[in-house]
Amino acid sequence: MFTVVVFIIVLGILVFVHELGHFIVARRNGVRAEEFGFGFPPRAAGFYWSEHSQKWKFVRGSREIKTKNTIYSLNWIPLGGFVKIKGEDGEGKNDPQSFSGKPAFLRIRILAAGVVMNFILAAVLFSLAFFIGVPQVVDSGVGEKTKDEKIQVVEVAKSSPAEAMGIKMGDELAGGKDPVSGEIIKFQNLKEVQNFINDRKGQEITLAIKRGSEPMELTGIPRTDLPSGEGALGISYVETAQVSYPWYRAIYEGVTYAFQVAWLIISTFVMIIWKLIARQPAGLDVSGPVGIAVLTGQVARLGFVYILQFTAMLSINLAIINAFPIPALDGGRILFILIEKIKGSPVSQRFEQRAHNIGFALLITLMIFVTAKDLVRLDLIEKIKTIF
Repeated sequence: MFTVVVFIIVLGILVFVHELGHFIVARRNGVRAEEFGFGFPPRAAGFYWSEHSQKWKFVRGSREIKTKNTIYSLNWIPLGGFVKIKGEDGEGKNDPQSFSGKPAFLRIRILAAGVVMNFILAAVLFSLAFFIGVPQVVDSGVGEKTKDEKIQVVEVAKSSPAEAMGIKMGDELAGGKDPVSGEIIKFQNLKEVQNFINDRKGQEITLAIKRGSEPMELTGIPRTDLPSGEGALGISYVETAQVSYPWYRAIYEGVTYAFQVAWLIISTFVMIIWKLIARQPAGLDVSGPVGIAVLTGQVARLGFVYILQFTAMLSINLAIINAFPIPALDGGRILFILIEKIKGSPVSQRFEQRAHNIGFALLITLMIFVTAKDLVRLDLIEKIKTIF
């Protein structure tokens, strides 16, 4: 339940901010927004400005409301939000308040506003994280204040003793159990961790782990036959601390980091697409809503700062994916406007609508496929069976 609640909140913020971008730019440029809703229909309640009575009116339920002003609604499905813009499907081209009646550049600005807002959200969340204090490698020599120094796992090799023990990325290596006294010996530095593991190759060891605020003891056997590039347990670990910045430096670091993450994601997408074109293994491991929900729950348990950074990264991902020139996405709609400018006349409304419908169907199919893959990969089908 914790994972579900956190995932709904995170997804709600990402989608709501995206739609808010469309709404703000549309309204500022004279395009009527018929409805701006939090969550998805059916509508639970709404309010709007009545020009007749010159006051705000509140309505319950999803009955039709006749008004020339925007309806602000609260809806029953709490997954983000939506904005219904007049003329977004091509109607009302002679109406000055219609989206389709506006110049091409203005329509592109309205469509791109959602992407821009998601990037702004990411920069704000990163900045807040840098102000509160983010985990960084201690010897990086940056930041104004440091606290909560620890040794953290940054990588767990597949099919390694560490993976069999249940060690996960982000875990704190607090100490190791002395086999004679049974007491936990606290690790003071990276060398002590390395010595503790290497001195006990082929023997059972117990590590004291902290996962978020939850302490645990995990048992395993460091291997004596080491694969190339891996250690006895198959983990990489570093000394980290919570590094915080003054507000003005935090803003700079947050914006800079947002651009760095965006560039990394874009370059990764380009590399994957190029490998697919060249018929080379892309090393593609895609997660759908279920996989992201599970990962969200795991990150949330690590702490508030971690969920801030994770949400920011999801926001940048959402921005970049929406910018793809694929029908049904914002980038696809922008592509049709650019084609209109090049050919000097609008693309057939019927053809464009069909393209968006096909694009939407393909995206839903992909989502179902990836979700099914997540259910199998995470062994969630068997877990669901045990519940029912």
